[in-house]
Amino acid sequence: MWINPKRWGRGGLIFIGVGLFLSAGFFLLDHLFPLPQARISAGGSAVVTARDATPLRAFADQRGVWRHPVLPGEVSPLFIEALLGYEDRWFYHHPGVNPFSLLRAFWQWLDQGRVISGGSTLTMQVARLLDPHPRTLGGKLRQIFRALQLELHHSKTEILSHYLNLAPYGGPLEGVQAASYAYLGKSAETLSHAEAALLAVLPQAPSRLRPDRHPQRAQKARDKVLDRLGKFHIWEDQTIGEAKEERVVNLPFESPMTAPLLARRLKEAARKQGRLITTIDAPLQWHLESRLSGWIEGLPPGTSGAILVIDNEALQVRAYLGSAAFENDGRFGHVDMIQAKRSPGSTLKPFLYGFALDDGLIHSESLLVDAPQSFKGYRPGNFHGGFYGPVSVGEALHKSLNIPAVDVMDRLGPKRFVARLRNGGVKLEIPGSGQPSLAVILGGVGVSLEALVGGYAALARGGMSGRVRLTEATPSQERRMLSPGAAWIIRYILAKNPRPNESVIEVDGVSPRRLAWKTGTSYGFRDAWALGVTDRLTVGVWVGRPDGTPLPGHYGAVTAAPILFDVVDGLPARLLWGDPPQKPASVSERIICWPLGTLLKPTDHQRGLCHQQRSAWILAQTAPGTLPDRLEKVWRSNPLAYWINPESGLRVDEGCSVAKREARWLAFWPLGVHPWLSGDLIQKSTLPLRDPACPVGIDHHPAPLKLTGVENGSVLRRAGEGGEDPVVTLSALGGGERLYWLVNREMKQESRAGGMFRYVFRKPGGYEITVMDEAGRYDRVQIRVAP
Repeated sequence: MWINPKRWGRGGLIFIGVGLFLSAGFFLLDHLFPLPQARISAGGSAVVTARDATPLRAFADQRGVWRHPVLPGEVSPLFIEALLGYEDRWFYHHPGVNPFSLLRAFWQWLDQGRVISGGSTLTMQVARLLDPHPRTLGGKLRQIFRALQLELHHSKTEILSHYLNLAPYGGPLEGVQAASYAYLGKSAETLSHAEAALLAVLPQAPSRLRPDRHPQRAQKARDKVLDRLGKFHIWEDQTIGEAKEERVVNLPFESPMTAPLLARRLKEAARKQGRLITTIDAPLQWHLESRLSGWIEGLPPGTSGAILVIDNEALQVRAYLGSAAFENDGRFGHVDMIQAKRSPGSTLKPFLYGFALDDGLIHSESLLVDAPQSFKGYRPGNFHGGFYGPVSVGEALHKSLNIPAVDVMDRLGPKRFVARLRNGGVKLEIPGSGQPSLAVILGGVGVSLEALVGGYAALARGGMSGRVRLTEATPSQERRMLSPGAAWIIRYILAKNPRPNESVIEVDGVSPRRLAWKTGTSYGFRDAWALGVTDRLTVGVWVGRPDGTPLPGHYGAVTAAPILFDVVDGLPARLLWGDPPQKPASVSERIICWPLGTLLKPTDHQRGLCHQQRSAWILAQTAPGTLPDRLEKVWRSNPLAYWINPESGLRVDEGCSVAKREARWLAFWPLGVHPWLSGDLIQKSTLPLRDPACPVGIDHHPAPLKLTGVENGSVLRRAGEGGEDPVVTLSALGGGERLYWLVNREMKQESRAGGMFRYVFRKPGGYEITVMDEAGRYDRVQIRVAP
């Protein structure tokens, strides 16, 4: 476009020339002196918030400043109205500088000889926050230049956002959100008219008007803002009158300190600073923090605790308590025990039985052996020290029995077990050589509470485990841990486990709204665990000493489980339960028989093969039989077909010279459970003697073990009135190198071959004393102690 000199005249050309010169100069200066950018960002400060934006913990920047970044849309419209109405009513209409305000301020200065008003727009105030300058004429020109730069490079919304986050509010606070939480205890999104006016005026003199120190000054300044808003009809007179009635309360200024270990973790991992939004449920976090400190208070010095609660659907964390008391050095409060690798005790057993279900090794009522056994030199014992003999998978899991778990682990394979756990997201830390052993299932590995909770969530998610998500931005990572059917069965078994002081009758049938739970205790009482699963939440609890020293007498069932139950029982039903879990099509309930472990057939009773009936959950309409007896030296089928001489009832075979034979069948119980069987069951599981008419054959029975020191049927009495309690000293002939002594089927002592067993009878009544070895050989006597 060409300029016509005749049309514009000399004055017009000069005006245009000056304008072009100033514009060119401005753009040159803009290029040479760009806007400071450092403090437009968070400037190194960070605030970690709950999912509803409630601050959990604030981290100061290098200058010690706390800032909670917000956008204009996250602040109450009342505050925006109060701010613009008081500071800059023409904010959306001027180019960064309001010439009328500047002229008014200049005239007031000439008339009064002092500064009455600065004439600064909101943009100019932001310019001063970004580039502080002295209050001189040169400083004012510099401020105007920066304001014009702001308008050139940023939108009005961005400029307003800078003010909301950079305005000083006294002490270490910058930004309206930090001030709102510090002085009012609430988000700037929910301000009242009075609160909005108060926060709008504080940046005018942040130190002099701090409401926590000078509430009367702050209230007077607030009322001045309200009067101005009424003068310009921004708010109605009635609203202003009601707002003035609110008193400014001097709430003590405290930096938020909720979920501090989670906040520290996210802050250290964040690539950029600012606002870090977690998925924490703030009210739940506050509730559990107050309860956990009380639960731990009664435990020995140095004890800490951790609780992790996640939402099953999205695997998002709802409560994260990494320690019992963050500021308590005596309890190692700075150590995050949610991430720490600790021995899991028995908490891995549900996964073991779930894998065995999927592999077709077991069903829910498979017959397992809880008796002394040696697994290639590895001799585990149960936590309580005794044995139960024949137990089902469900009973073994409820009682957390070690020997049945090691037996199943040996058949599944430790390497395969660890690999499947890792594939499901539960990574184990293998000590020593790094090769998994049978000890893994009893806690001989390291695992974090976070990994365990992510794994247990699979029980409520159709077998899909996953990575615990700490923020919305954390990508979802799901893994197949179990089949839907196996996950359903394991959850059902765990939900049927009575709580302490709860009878089995109370959980018969299992309500759809029962907690599925499991505890664990590491070797030497170093770690106590409890994990629970509901429809909507999975909860994990750990108690122990972070330095790894033992906590004698404290274990999962008595230390961690009560905390788990209190957590769950203290939550509303809507947070815990959804629609009852639907049984997968692959799962069915069928009647099985012990000792075979297979489905009940019409001929089983006729043949005497069904010694006990049980209702079992099976997968794919298939009930695997009882696992092969590892104590049998020579394999034999179960059930076993044999023949008898109908005249003598004795056993015969093809080499016997008898006239007739009749077929019979026998179902064997595992040798290791014989000491716990009734005489009737033992008889049903024993082959008849061979008929003398048959050639001498070989019977594959263990060598005998003979108990000596007291005769079967003996009666013991005190040595006269007031005498000492009767005592027996027993020994055993034969058997293996390690012997186990039981009284009334309860484990009392372990000894080597040739060792003695001494027992004092404190009460009168009948007693059954049994000695057995790891090969299943045993002998027993029954005696009576007279009153």
